[in-house]
Amino acid sequence: MSAPDVPDASLEADVFARNCGSRDVLQNLTGRWGLLALLALSEGDYRFNALRRRVDGVSERMLSQTLQTLERDGFVTRTVLQSIPPRVEYSLTDLGRAVSVSVRSLVEQVEGAVPQVMAARDRYDTDPDR
Repeated sequence: MSAPDVPDASLEADVFARNCGSRDVLQNLTGRWGLLALLALSEGDYRFNALRRRVDGVSERMLSQTLQTLERDGFVTRTVLQSIPPRVEYSLTDLGRAVSVSVRSLVEQVEGAVPQVMAARDRYDTDPDR
């Protein structure tokens, strides 16, 4: 009689565990440029320069590194379009689209809370006990 299929605990993701791979993935995804690139790509496919314009403030080098990381992690796909000169287009994978829904929700909550955050900062900054 064989043992029941029990998941190997060492394979379970736990972001609080020091050596868990989910930490790296989360860091790649939620860094400033990763988050913004993912959100922009949730609007549709982009060529590199159009994406760079959409993600205002990112350098060419940083966007390139970010896209490579997101592609490596399976959130983004890079497609070389057959044209002269060749063009490259970036889009979200199914995984990237699924994650972008949650990220978009978080961003919308944060954007809606900006007045509250600004008021909290003012209270904090003007507190004489600080």
